[in-house]
Amino acid sequence: MELGIELPPAPGIAGLYKPVFIDDGMIYFSGHLPVISEGNMVRGRVGDDMSVEEAKGSARLVGLNILASIHELLGSIDRVERVIKLLGMVNACENFSEHPKVINGCSELFKEIWGEDLGVGVRSAFGVSGLPGGAPVEIEGLMKLKN
Repeated sequence: MELGIELPPAPGIAGLYKPVFIDDGMIYFSGHLPVISEGNMVRGRVGDDMSVEEAKGSARLVGLNILASIHELLGSIDRVERVIKLLGMVNACENFSEHPKVINGCSELFKEIWGEDLGVGVRSAFGVSGLPGGAPVEIEGLMKLKN
């Protein structure tokens, strides 16, 4: 990648779903987790045993895993025209309220790659009582492909 960003191997799937799916010029991606390597993942609950900055780093890793899944399907991420929507879920303690700061880790990565106009789409970020494998963050979304 020109920006010096190295993509990890695409994470394996952990259920009955497609990690990425193309329909009518759009690429949908299922919820991705902060997988470090096959069988290894960042774990933690934000506000309990993980700081906002650590969780933000996990969200960036999720973004890299999303890109790795897209790259595996398309052979490149060059066909991505723009980010449309991100939905970020944060495994956080009950009184935590900085969910958007965590999901910024992924949003900032996509902005770095595609710029303000194309790399930043609409977004939601909210807290949940738990995520698969004890992950601190999960992100799903939608991107538009070039014709």
